[in-house]
Amino acid sequence: MNITLNQTDSTNAQLKVVLEEADYAPKVDQQVKEYSKKAQIKGFRPGKVPAGLIKKMYGKSILVEQINKLLQDEISKYIRENDVKILGEPLPAESQSAIDWDNQKDFEFDYEVGLLQDFNLPLDKSVEGYTVEVTQETLDEAFENIKRQFGKTEKPETSEDGDFLSGELKAVEGDFSSSTLIPLNRVVDGKEQFIGVKAGDVIRFDIRKAFGDDNAALAHVTGKSKDEAAELNGEFEFTVNEISRTAPAELNQELFDKLFGKDEVTTEEDFNTKVRETIEENFNREADNLLSRRIMDSVIDNVEVEIPADFFKRWLLITNQDRLTAEQVEENFDKYVRELKWSMIKNKVVEENDIKVTNDEVVEATKMKMLAQFNMPEIPEALVESMNNYANEYLKQDNGRNYIQEYEQILAEKVLAKLKEQVPVVEKQITAEDFKNLEF
Repeated sequence: MNITLNQTDSTNAQLKVVLEEADYAPKVDQQVKEYSKKAQIKGFRPGKVPAGLIKKMYGKSILVEQINKLLQDEISKYIRENDVKILGEPLPAESQSAIDWDNQKDFEFDYEVGLLQDFNLPLDKSVEGYTVEVTQETLDEAFENIKRQFGKTEKPETSEDGDFLSGELKAVEGDFSSSTLIPLNRVVDGKEQFIGVKAGDVIRFDIRKAFGDDNAALAHVTGKSKDEAAELNGEFEFTVNEISRTAPAELNQELFDKLFGKDEVTTEEDFNTKVRETIEENFNREADNLLSRRIMDSVIDNVEVEIPADFFKRWLLITNQDRLTAEQVEENFDKYVRELKWSMIKNKVVEENDIKVTNDEVVEATKMKMLAQFNMPEIPEALVESMNNYANEYLKQDNGRNYIQEYEQILAEKVLAKLKEQVPVVEKQITAEDFKNLEF
């Protein structure tokens, strides 16, 4: 057997494999013997089918199977031993000559290879991060939301500011019609038309003026996407079917227990402190997630590495046969390139920092997710063994795919943690209100 790799340019190579009969014949003969032992053919006792008959009946398929297996094993070994950095795996060359499986004894196989270049990690570009300040305005809004969420819903006859009106929304001109719910706190112009109405009343209004030309609010009210809502304009009529009002919940022990568990909070002062801590934790988590995305974008945008574009497109089509078309590959190619670059960056960080993920970490992370699903702070002693078994069974499912996904997620988290140590971060203090208005 002879394997040669000929690099044609900086990101592409041709790989040629030459097989002689001596390379594959022993494996074919061994497989023929295995077939002879197992074959059930009329007129022959089990295990006594002549090898010649097996070759006549199954010889070509055995030959093809064994040569393909040999090629896969030897090419993988060659790439590993010669430390060739490749994209995906070699693809049969489009110029491959036809093979005569019936008569050929020696074979030549040609492959195209996409090469991945070495590169330097761009760790000198600073990224802006945020420390979120929770203001009294944010706290007051949170308190109001809590009171409303746990309040008692009433069905008054006449609407007041802050109520919800359910009914039928219809364009005066055009065919738009939808059952919907209008929160009066989203109405910014002409709100007086919506106050003091009863079931059966019809309200006519300019939809863009009523919701302050806010496409997000229009999308919420109409059920359209933001892009579709942006096209809505003109006069609309709303027929009121029902009015809903939420009487705010009282700040008492019953509410404290619902939110934080029995007797975890017992005073209004402790309640305020706990709410603030919870809000700060949520914003810190969101700020950290935003920082992670910005670091990812920064290293991807600034990494200088050439990609074998034509090979990559062909590889995407072949490995996603019947799932991707050439048009879809072209349309989304920039996204695929970014995903490939992130994969290369991730591997580079792992290699340079000797990052590892242990089996215990995978199992422990799986158990923590299960605890979160069951809303349990820790595993009760009586359930430790059951939880371990459940986690292990889950990780084995789908041929171990769950394990791989959990492993990759932990690895990605470790890579991002390392990049956060290495990439300069410029911290900026920002109010919670301004943070919510950032485009993530």
